[in-house]
Amino acid sequence: MERKIIEAAERYVQETLRGEGSGHDWWHIYRVNKLALTIAEKEGADPFVCSLAALLHDIADEKFNASEKAGLVKVSLWLTKHEVTNPEKQHVLEIISTMSFKGGNSTGMKTIEGMAVQDADRLDALGAIGIARTFAYSGHVGQMIYDPDIPVRNTMTKSEYRNGVSTAINHFYEKLLTLKDRMNTEHGKKLAESRHQQMVSYLDVFFSEWEGIR
Repeated sequence: MERKIIEAAERYVQETLRGEGSGHDWWHIYRVNKLALTIAEKEGADPFVCSLAALLHDIADEKFNASEKAGLVKVSLWLTKHEVTNPEKQHVLEIISTMSFKGGNSTGMKTIEGMAVQDADRLDALGAIGIARTFAYSGHVGQMIYDPDIPVRNTMTKSEYRNGVSTAINHFYEKLLTLKDRMNTEHGKKLAESRHQQMVSYLDVFFSEWEGIR
């Protein structure tokens, strides 16, 4: 039964997000799911709950819905339709509703499953893929690559994070470079180290080229 539910979730997400251009497409979900299952195995988390939350987390994202609440209702209805037990349904919804960065204002995850899924999602924002996704998203929303006159925001409300003026390069400092120290699980922390360093190295090269040094 669990395998059929997971397969149905995979089909649903592929149909919904395939070709999405902001870096939150099916292949992002595919990678997060793989990472979540890897971390779940290392940390002793429930793989079914982790996989369901990983697969469905962007279905509820307010970027694709009228509101965060509307997105969660959509996921809730899907889980009910596919006969997910109420405890598992509530667990998945709790994970999805609290895992987002929200400008650095997110609350801590309450369960090891939530920690695993949040770490997996954050890992896909780091490293080579994280760099690629940053520029994909910035282009998608019409942000510049970089403008030295636009300052990095050290503190933000959720609304400012979503709607304020920034650049792709600023996003590294406003969010991505902070994620390594926000990881929950030991395996997540281990995987984040090398991905973090890849971004640091990239930024060193970027600013050298920006100033015409290289």
